[in-house]
Amino acid sequence: MKSVTLIAIIIALAYSCHATLTILGPDEPVLENSNVTLECLVTNSELNISQVHFEKFSKYLKQWYRLGDRLMYRHCFPDFTVKQRGDSLFLSVSHVYSYFHQGLYRCAADNATVVDNSSEPLAVMVSYLRELSVYNVASSSREFIKENLRVTVGQDVEVECTTSSSEEPQYFWQKVGEDWIQASSKLKLKKVRIEDSGVYACIAKHPTVSSLKKRFNMTITVLLVRNLPLHQDWFSSTNVMMMTSAVGLVLLMLILLLTAFLVCKAKQARSAKGPIDDHSQKKPIYKASVESLPSTSGDTQPLV
Repeated sequence: MKSVTLIAIIIALAYSCHATLTILGPDEPVLENSNVTLECLVTNSELNISQVHFEKFSKYLKQWYRLGDRLMYRHCFPDFTVKQRGDSLFLSVSHVYSYFHQGLYRCAADNATVVDNSSEPLAVMVSYLRELSVYNVASSSREFIKENLRVTVGQDVEVECTTSSSEEPQYFWQKVGEDWIQASSKLKLKKVRIEDSGVYACIAKHPTVSSLKKRFNMTITVLLVRNLPLHQDWFSSTNVMMMTSAVGLVLLMLILLLTAFLVCKAKQARSAKGPIDDHSQKKPIYKASVESLPSTSGDTQPLV
């Protein structure tokens, strides 16, 4: 009986000397692009906190890798900073991003011979809701809508609002200035009228984090006659300008060629003529005539 009691005491003493590592995280949801701090505590042991480090589990490599202030860690993981304050070790993560920072974390002892040399893993989940995108699903090309959508009277409208989120968001559509709401990611309007023109808002809300909300405003313009989309209008005007410029260039070249041809023909005509024939002047010039030059002589005979 005494031996059994002695063994129990030894086991209890040994257990009291075991290192117990605990990792603590934030009490509130971790939002994307925020800063997060994890704390590692050592209890029930004389293990020094300087002999403890943080680790993160890689779901791709299927193993734990160490985080720290060594040059290699700072170069590979610049967003992680490890600091020791008192009997605690802190891991600070700046500008949290779900792809890089979400996952399992733990603190572990450098001495592998220590019993229970690592803490229970702590799952850090990052909540996010990114910017909205709206598409015209009524068109075969699923046209992306920036701000405006132009349709014809009597045409059906169907647009879809989507985004990327840590959890499936809740979508709502409403027309600005009116009190109706469609609880859907798609806005459907049958046989639109002129009065259906206006600003329509898509609102997306995160299901568990109320502070995460996104909004996208889209203007729908209903036209009486069919009109091309803005980008087609631009291409059409560009084509007209290009065709007009091409026609003008061709006309200019024709004018230049015709001018050069006429100048060349004129030069050839002048070079083909002989010397000037003065014998065409057969009429005599008399002194009293208009053609004569003033003279003091009284000669009445013709000059020629």
